[in-house]
Amino acid sequence: MENSLISVLAGKVQSPPPIWFMRQAGRYLPEYRELRSQTVGFLDLCYDPSLASEITLQPVRRFALDAAIIFSDILVVPHALGQDVGFVDGEGPKLSPIVDEADIERLELSRMPEILSPVYEAITRVRQELSSDVSLIGFAGAPWTVATYMIEGGSSRDFASVRRWAYAAPDKFAGLIEILIEATANHLCSQIEAGADVVQIFDSWASALTAEGFQRWVIEPTTAIVKRVRERCGEVPIIGFPRGAGLGYLDYANNCDVSALGLDSAISPDWAARVLQPLIPVQGNLDPIMLLAGGQPRDDAADRILRVLGNGPLIFNLGHGVIKETAPEQVEELVQFVRSWKREEID
Repeated sequence: MENSLISVLAGKVQSPPPIWFMRQAGRYLPEYRELRSQTVGFLDLCYDPSLASEITLQPVRRFALDAAIIFSDILVVPHALGQDVGFVDGEGPKLSPIVDEADIERLELSRMPEILSPVYEAITRVRQELSSDVSLIGFAGAPWTVATYMIEGGSSRDFASVRRWAYAAPDKFAGLIEILIEATANHLCSQIEAGADVVQIFDSWASALTAEGFQRWVIEPTTAIVKRVRERCGEVPIIGFPRGAGLGYLDYANNCDVSALGLDSAISPDWAARVLQPLIPVQGNLDPIMLLAGGQPRDDAADRILRVLGNGPLIFNLGHGVIKETAPEQVEELVQFVRSWKREEID
């Protein structure tokens, strides 16, 4: 059977396009909440191959999606490097913040294979369960985004500490970024070797940077990671997602050598069709709030994406992750809507 997502990533047009969702395995699903109640902490789920593989498969079973994305988190990388990482219900991630070069020097790349081995075991289990027409996506956070958590100690509204460090002491900050480039490339390759067909690089906080900062701390590290992954793991497709990049999406597409570009919800489909899609397959970009709202507004927004971007290589997705309050029925209705769309209807 043809794998439609891999086909689109190779530049082909599929009608209807393949569909999956960022954060498709998570709190909006009752079956996830049931498993979550059996564990003490979020990282316990990520590091339990049996539970992580089951959670990964839940939305694929329920919605017959074209891809599974391994249940994990971008912060397993700093945790595996030796930073204290925890998750507080209702507050999100909490890390012991990196404040100086001594904290950077304590990070150990050699720890990663052992600490993250349960993630790779979960990937192997999931790949064995999936049919060949369903892709398995591995992922990692981009160095800039992961660094924001490592230095801020968690989520942030203004990213003042990390930006100040990057601007005032760029050579020192580059030391952390270089470690994260190596760690991220290693993590992505280990996921590919375990059975991932595709990997995605999440740069969720790319919007926090100036244009010059975007070039140095998003484009350059991502380019280095892609180069290392391709040298070690061959031409496995890589999706880049520099959320909030705005016009920087074009520079990202032209320079990072990714296979496809994930679009956030602020990107106009018309601009993407005119400027980006002639260069690279695109993924996106329904507003997750539209999915939450449901009904005709959701269908109208999805229809516009399909009409504008469906004539080129498109993976239908959201502009960010599924919101936890979303009813599963809304997801099911959207999947059915996309599945029923045919490109020839608009030619």
